[in-house]
Amino acid sequence: MYRRALTIQDISCVGQCSLTVALPIMSACGVETAILPSAVLSTHTAGFTGFTVRDLADDIPAISAHWQKEGLDFAAVYTGYLGSVPQIDMVLEIMDHCLQEGGLRIVDPAMGDNGRLYPAFDMEYVEAMKRLVGAADYTLPNITEAAFLTGMEYRESYDQAYVKALIDALQALGAKNVIITGASFSPDTTGVMVRENGTDTYYEHRKISESRHGTGDIYSSAFAGALIRGKSAYEAAVIAADFTVAALEETLKGEPHLYGAKFELVIPKLIEMLK
Repeated sequence: MYRRALTIQDISCVGQCSLTVALPIMSACGVETAILPSAVLSTHTAGFTGFTVRDLADDIPAISAHWQKEGLDFAAVYTGYLGSVPQIDMVLEIMDHCLQEGGLRIVDPAMGDNGRLYPAFDMEYVEAMKRLVGAADYTLPNITEAAFLTGMEYRESYDQAYVKALIDALQALGAKNVIITGASFSPDTTGVMVRENGTDTYYEHRKISESRHGTGDIYSSAFAGALIRGKSAYEAAVIAADFTVAALEETLKGEPHLYGAKFELVIPKLIEMLK
């Protein structure tokens, strides 16, 4: 099964996140991966200062129009970090016009963590993101993003009932299937809560003591690649979690590598997991 997918998110010329993560990981999953950069940055925004940013929103409509003229379409559209409210509306239009019949809409509402929105975003952006999440076949928020999207209280300590209530509220927005990442019910473990076709499953794994910028993108890209290749949401969630953990474990070996995760070194493991 060979499919062409589109991923829409920003690209950092240096830094392991967004498109520089999504393209190699999805390609390693055996998915032809077209890209639409929402912005170009000289480096990513964690661990670097003085970086440059060029928003590409003005270019997106013409790119989409050219694809439609050429009859290009995609088996899936996977979105990550988007820079503005207008870009969210452009993505919705691309999904409407460029997806094949039955194509998948996979939305990572990358906009916050640890109870806070990222500095570039405000509640207007959250309201717009609700529309994109509501159109998703699969959405992958963390606890923070799910709380903002649903208006529920953000909690640092919670139980499965709270996470399932977040999923209920996300589905009330329109999301068909929901994967809550970073759902931790004990100090030494974390995991993923998956609701696919009305059934809840939870995958728990070891919590790595250190984090790195871009691990959410590593996770979502591996999930998207596995899902497009025909894995169930739970199978894709497990593959993505194990791959991300392996990338972090590799990163903590040897000399310090502080601005991303060394996912490239464990891509062979990802390919093996997909067999």
